[in-house]
Amino acid sequence: MSPPLRVLKMRIAIDAMGGDYAPVEQVRGAIDAAKFDNIEVILVGKKDEINRELANYNVKGLPISVVNAPDVITMDEHPAFALRKKRGASIAVAMRLVKERAVDGVVALGNTGAAMTAALIGLGRIPGIERPAIGCPLPNNNGFSLLVDAGANANCKPHHLLYFGIMGTIYMQMTVGIHNPSVGLVNIGEEPSKGSEFYVASYKMLKESNLNFIGNIEGRDVPTGKVDVIVCDGFVGNIILKFAEGMGATIFDMLKKEIKDKPIAKLGGALVKPSLKSIKTRLDPSEYGGVSLLGVDGVCVIGHGNSKAKAVRNAIRVACQSAEKDIVGMIKDYISKMNVGDGKGDK
Repeated sequence: MSPPLRVLKMRIAIDAMGGDYAPVEQVRGAIDAAKFDNIEVILVGKKDEINRELANYNVKGLPISVVNAPDVITMDEHPAFALRKKRGASIAVAMRLVKERAVDGVVALGNTGAAMTAALIGLGRIPGIERPAIGCPLPNNNGFSLLVDAGANANCKPHHLLYFGIMGTIYMQMTVGIHNPSVGLVNIGEEPSKGSEFYVASYKMLKESNLNFIGNIEGRDVPTGKVDVIVCDGFVGNIILKFAEGMGATIFDMLKKEIKDKPIAKLGGALVKPSLKSIKTRLDPSEYGGVSLLGVDGVCVIGHGNSKAKAVRNAIRVACQSAEKDIVGMIKDYISKMNVGDGKGDK
């Protein structure tokens, strides 16, 4: 009797040559995603290297394949110049697979600039979106908030932040199931008049939109879950993200030192160890795997360059989830129905 057919969720391509541990960790993460998450994974990169790594595992019957890409873009190369010169770069080939609808999404690790540039060149922007943005989940007591933009755009105009709020709202609606996500603008105070002209104008545009905009939020509100979507420019957003990652690691290092140095604390540490482990897991970036590049015309998830197999698997899962929920299609539909022209309300 023949075994039952596997009904695969989605086909996700991964740049197997990007990141600090390529292709070793990409292969391990792809195997886990294929085995445990029922996702078909296409490893894109130098075929011989990838196949040598795959040969270390029993992958018979797993939905894993390899697409050859002879070139690699390194961390020290200028993304735009390198992509023009290296048409066979693994990240470029992976993006073309999405464009050609051969796969449902792509995961890129390592050179964030190269991934973003390749996405813009290979996938293009969603009509009406000037600036694609990185949507990054930040854990809080309620689950997580989505930080948009987490680093794609250092210089923005007010209408860009409006669109960040729109894309973040749709993402939270579709992936978390929040009917009307709350949106907050990161500022130095809650009053509408706070901040520079840029922030005052951004506040006005968000307030006049159909979004569930609750107003300005301050830095202390970011980790509390006060809002579902945290809107800011990429300069501020990247600082928030890196600070949160560093602070989380520092707090746990301090706790470990206190428990180690004080005998009485060791007893208490043993009692709360399961809870601390659970919290550490929630704060671990590898649990989320990667961040979504919102606003490009295809599913693109970007991960840390130092990602290990666990993060790779979870990044593949995030890409699969975004494709299943049709985040790109929902953003397209919303933007096409907006009555604000091209969104350049501050020209």
